Amino acid sequence: MTDIRWDLRGEEVEKESFRIIETEIGKITLPETEWRVVRRLIHAAGDCSLKDHVFFAHNPIEKGLQALEEGAPVYADSNMIRSGVSVNKLRRFHDAYSRNDIHCYVADDDVARLAKKTGRTRALCALEKSRTILDRAIVLIGNAPLALAGLARMILKGEVRPRLVIAMPVGFVNVVESKKLIMETEVPHIVLLGRRGGSPLAVAALHGIMESGNRLHEKG
Repeated sequence: MTDIRWDLRGEEVEKESFRIIETEIGKITLPETEWRVVRRLIHAAGDCSLKDHVFFAHNPIEKGLQALEEGAPVYADSNMIRSGVSVNKLRRFHDAYSRNDIHCYVADDDVARLAKKTGRTRALCALEKSRTILDRAIVLIGNAPLALAGLARMILKGEVRPRLVIAMPVGFVNVVESKKLIMETEVPHIVLLGRRGGSPLAVAALHGIMESGNRLHEKG
């Protein structure tokens, strides 16, 4: 019979997982704050090869932590992200955070009607609906590459400027291209390069950023 470790509590499983990851990775050359994000991604995917495919630009961790401290809204391209982001973790940065501060419009009736009328995807129509919050938002894209491409286009046109973009759409169409497009912007961003991604990884990246903030609070 397979040797299952039945006696581990949740926090012990996470600690042991991180130990295994660091043993398999060996020497870690990333700054500690970036490594916390990458480690969370590896943990979420069960794939140590991700360590070579995460791109950080324009101080995304520092800028993300500042945005969290100020209670910035979170915009998500999927309800899976909205469900996955921990409100309890958000409240460690700003006690007014609630589930209502995590916005996802992709399933809204008006978005569905607009998508049908215009022939565009719901992801693009949801992005259009979000214009009023994008300037001050932390944006998590873990599903729709057109949501990321549309956001990048809005940024490059000077229409919006999010506080942080976590860019991790997944798939085979428009995925690599949308990631390259967000990398042309000067907004703080974290990109998982290539075709891999997904909502759980976008959530994991944000939680990895929060982990650095929690360490700073502990030291304070």
